[in-house]
Amino acid sequence: MARGSLTEEQADTLYELADLIHALARQLGGPADLRPGPCTPVEISVMRFISKNPGTSARLAASATLLPSSNFSRIIKGLIAKGLLLRKADERDARGVRLYPTQMAIANRERMREQWSQVLAGTTADLAAVELVNATLRRIESELVARGRAPNRAADQ
Repeated sequence: MARGSLTEEQADTLYELADLIHALARQLGGPADLRPGPCTPVEISVMRFISKNPGTSARLAASATLLPSSNFSRIIKGLIAKGLLLRKADERDARGVRLYPTQMAIANRERMREQWSQVLAGTTADLAAVELVNATLRRIESELVARGRAPNRAADQ
């Protein structure tokens, strides 16, 4: 589907998708026992990418999270100070760094998995439909990352 040439129905459907994603995220919340405490939305975005891609380069993580390098560096320093992130020199290129979640970050992710799966348990009996929704959302996320910008930043480009 080409951007900019949406019908009213397509625009309404895509808006509802984004609206529902935001509403669902607000309903889920986070566990109270995260260490060292809750993270900002930007920190969560960075940790999510690094947790799914341990050993990623800082450049790739900054690009995938749509952060300019100066902001990304500040976020990384904060996550390291919180004990959630490890920065290691790239074995193939000493000028580069690789990023890894710490054991504390991995434990936090497991706490979130446990809480969110419990909150969502019983909301639908059709796990095949949930798997289809998950696959669709992964494709949408991949497309947005590949574009290198979020929908609300399209006008800035």
